[in-house]
Amino acid sequence: MSKESKIAYFEETGRENTDETLKLAKERADELGIKDVVVASYTGGTGVKASQIFKDSNLIVVAGVVGFREPNKVTFQDENKSIIEDAGGKVLFAGHSLGMIGRAVNRKFGTMQVDELIAHVLRLFSSGIKVGFEISCMAADAGLIKVGNEVLAIAGSGRGADSAIILKPSNTHTFFDTRFLELICKPREYYMKPWPGMKGGGKPGGPPKKP
Repeated sequence: MSKESKIAYFEETGRENTDETLKLAKERADELGIKDVVVASYTGGTGVKASQIFKDSNLIVVAGVVGFREPNKVTFQDENKSIIEDAGGKVLFAGHSLGMIGRAVNRKFGTMQVDELIAHVLRLFSSGIKVGFEISCMAADAGLIKVGNEVLAIAGSGRGADSAIILKPSNTHTFFDTRFLELICKPREYYMKPWPGMKGGGKPGGPPKKP
């Protein structure tokens, strides 16, 4: 016995897909009766959009770690945080499941660690899929979603959203108990567009070349 569901592939990577990603994700979550929704948002812009769409859900907007770019600072805007919380959502600041002490070792000694290897493998599918796995673990570690329950995860490539997946998350320390269930949408060919202040430009590879 099989079941069919729609998968969307975007021709471009990036935040121009945010509205369509949220729409497709909401449709599939409603079809499956999923109420736990985790969304990556570093400034809160995508989180605000999600809070207007997933009003009847347990929405967790994952804002990353305090001090990621500068010590003691976040890029998440206070106004966006208020809008999300007023709509019933939660904003989570937490260490990245796939890049904390391992990133410190890399920066200090130039040696890649296991968490970074896992992250790079997941980025073969898209940055948003990698982040979707990661923020689900972070929300589970914080006790905001239940391990083993079906969860909708939405994320993107630097800014906005372009990927949505359904999975059964685990805690970070039991990462390999995570179960990937469905792909809703992703960029057909992933690359990261540079944004203002981004060091090193887009990665990996830049825009796909036309034949």
